[in-house]
Amino acid sequence: MEESPYKIYVSVSVEFTKEGHLVPKAIFWEDGTTYEIQKITDIRRAACPAAGATGIRYTIYVDGYEKHLYYGDDRRWFVEASAQ
Repeated sequence: MEESPYKIYVSVSVEFTKEGHLVPKAIFWEDGTTYEIQKITDIRRAACPAAGATGIRYTIYVDGYEKHLYYGDDRRWFVEASAQ
């Protein structure tokens, strides 16, 4: 599978519930910045057409902004990059 310029892979701190669900808690950017996830408002299987990928999409709030965080079918976390 080709890498997409609209997909940024990130490290994520995750909590596993006793039911076996993944709950992301923080995103770690390559430059060392940590973004705490304040709220998760939706979790669903979804496509990310710009990135050419599918997976579990988490609608999250970081620093007051709504963003999408994906746990891709390749078992890697990514965020959708803004088009330049």
